[in-house]
Amino acid sequence: MATNYALTHATASVALAPRLTFGEEVLKFIRTKPLGAGGALIILIMVFVALFAEALAPYDPYRGDYALQFGRPSTDHWLGTDEFGRDVLSRIMYGARIALFVGFTASFAGCTLGLLLGVVSAYWGGKVDLLLERLMDVLLAFPLLILALAIASILGPAVQNVVIAIAIPIVPRAARVVRATALSVKENPYVDAVHALGASRRRVILQHIVPNVMAPYIIMLTAQLGSAILTEAALSYLGLGTAEPTPSWGLMLSGSAPSYAEKAPWIALFPGIAISLGVFGFNLFGDSLRDALDPKLRRG
Repeated sequence: MATNYALTHATASVALAPRLTFGEEVLKFIRTKPLGAGGALIILIMVFVALFAEALAPYDPYRGDYALQFGRPSTDHWLGTDEFGRDVLSRIMYGARIALFVGFTASFAGCTLGLLLGVVSAYWGGKVDLLLERLMDVLLAFPLLILALAIASILGPAVQNVVIAIAIPIVPRAARVVRATALSVKENPYVDAVHALGASRRRVILQHIVPNVMAPYIIMLTAQLGSAILTEAALSYLGLGTAEPTPSWGLMLSGSAPSYAEKAPWIALFPGIAISLGVFGFNLFGDSLRDALDPKLRRG
């Protein structure tokens, strides 16, 4: 009896505890997840640079000056110039736009489609589940970069094609994670109650299952952003992404950059650092967000 009373009292205390405001949640995240906060800071800097690249960039990233070819880092050109005399710093700033656009768009498209397929697979079950899961197995048999490389080779070099090529390999990864959560949500009593009240399948899926699988969806979305940026850089490096003269971090690594590695190492060094920082920031933030949202990993 005492045990039941204590359990009831504890449950009531948790239910009546005041909810933290958004600002308090942010401060708690910074305090408990300093690495994740550092990753978020890197992301915010990238977004800021991408949004205000026109105001921040000291030079036009498209305009070259052959008199300034392979200029060393100096007070005029902080990160030097490339083989066409273009300012490397300005091109890196504008390249953040391509990286973030492709990363966010491909991750959102792939994870959202994976969310829908995962929920449908878990809810319908039977032959629908079997067919979708075998399709996901086929896609998962290929590493993300290899599958993206094959799709980009078929579609051709273009920004929209890169988004498609990266989004498709993300779909099965998100679908598997969401399906596992949706299977447990489907068994909850309130889902049976909604069915008994005559709700349609679409209403059950959209209003009662999808909202309860948003935590793994957000985790997958942030986790895939870093790999999407890295894959875009790899495709551009191989000539299957953006084309000259578009500023792209991967494109800046390709072309003549390897040929002049000893003569002008800054041409490849600084874009490589930008790629590494971007991927590092998203990975740190994604891991910390997973720990914060996953009840099994949450502490305190």
